Amino acid sequence: MEQNISNIVHARRKTRVIHVGDIPIGGDFPIAVQSMTNKDTRDIQGTVAQIRRLQEVGCEIIRVAVPDTASAEAISEIKKSISIPVIADIHFDWRLAVASIEAGADCIRINPGNIGGRKKLAKVVEKVKEYAISMRVGVNAGSLERDIRKKFRGPVPEALVESALRNIGLVVDMGCESIKISIKSSNVLNTVDAYRQLSRKTDFPLHLGVTEAGGLIPGTVKSSIALAILFIDGIGDTMRVSLTRDPIEEVRVAYEILRALDLRHRGPEIISCPTCGRCEIDLFSLASEIERRAQTIPYPLKLAVMGCIVNGPGEAREADIGLAGGKGVGLVFKGDHLLKKVPEQELLETFWAEVEKLTEIERLKDK
Repeated sequence: MEQNISNIVHARRKTRVIHVGDIPIGGDFPIAVQSMTNKDTRDIQGTVAQIRRLQEVGCEIIRVAVPDTASAEAISEIKKSISIPVIADIHFDWRLAVASIEAGADCIRINPGNIGGRKKLAKVVEKVKEYAISMRVGVNAGSLERDIRKKFRGPVPEALVESALRNIGLVVDMGCESIKISIKSSNVLNTVDAYRQLSRKTDFPLHLGVTEAGGLIPGTVKSSIALAILFIDGIGDTMRVSLTRDPIEEVRVAYEILRALDLRHRGPEIISCPTCGRCEIDLFSLASEIERRAQTIPYPLKLAVMGCIVNGPGEAREADIGLAGGKGVGLVFKGDHLLKKVPEQELLETFWAEVEKLTEIERLKDK
C-alpha cells in the first residue's frame, strides 16, 4: 500500500532562530528558498532586474558576489530597488565584508578560514555585531584548511564537519551567535553524511545545498536526492539549488522539492502525461508554455495538462483545472465536469483564461 510522504518525513530538528533581514531562519519557521545572481554586481541595473525576476518566482533571499569594493558599494543601490534580503558573498578579503555590511548587506557569507587570520576575522565579526546582522559560515570541500585536509586525507564528511566546528568556534568566541552554517560538497553522499554529522553537534540553523551540482538535469537530480534525504531526516532550515542555469530554475526546482515532500506549497503544481502514441496534439509545447506562465502565480493550484481526451480527464480528476486534446480539438475540464470544447488552436488561451479566473479567486481570498 502506498505510504503518504508526510508519514515519512521526520520531525524538524529544533534549531535556534536567526534573521536574514526580515526572514526568520530556523526553529519552526518555513524552510527559506535562496538563490544567487550571476550578473556582475557592479551592473546595478542588470542585477536589480534579475533579482526582481527571482522575487516573482518566489526567491526569498538573494546572494550577490562581492569580488571588489565597487561590488560592495553597489549593494546600497541594489537594496533600494528590491524587497528581499541581500547576502554578500565574500572570499579572502575581510575589507570587502566590512564594506558590504556598511553598504547595507543583511547577511555576509564567509569562510573564516580564508578571511586572513584571527585579527581580520575579529574586525568582520565586530562589524556584524555593530550592524546586528547575521553571518553564514560556509565550508566547501574545495576550500578546506590544509591541516584538516592533511589529517583526513581529503574532503571527507568528517573533515567538513571539523572545519565547520572550528570556524564556528572562532566566531562564537568573538561574541557572535547569529550564525547559519553550510558544509557543501559536489558529492551527494558526502554532503548528506556531513550534514547529518553536523546536525548532531550543533543547534545553529543549517543552509543546505550541493555545490557545483551541474546543469539543469544533473544538478536537479543531485540536489533533489541530497536535499530530500536531509529534509526527510528533519535536517535543514534554508536551501539553495545550485545549477549552471538561469537562477530562476534554481528557485523552481527548490519549490518542487519542498512540494514533493509536502513541506511547502507555492505556485501551481502541474501534472502532465509523458505522451504516447495516442497523443495527437503538441503537448510538449503546451506544457512548456503553461509552466512558463505559471511561474509567477504564488497560489498552490493544481493544473493538469493531458494529451489524450479518452483518459486525460479521468487521470487528472483531482486537478483544479485541466486540459486534454485530440486531433484538432481540445477539452477544458474541472473534475468530471467539462467546461469547454474548443478547436485545438484555441485550447491554450481558453485554458489559461480559466486559470486566471482561479488565480483571481485566490487573490481575493488573501485580502
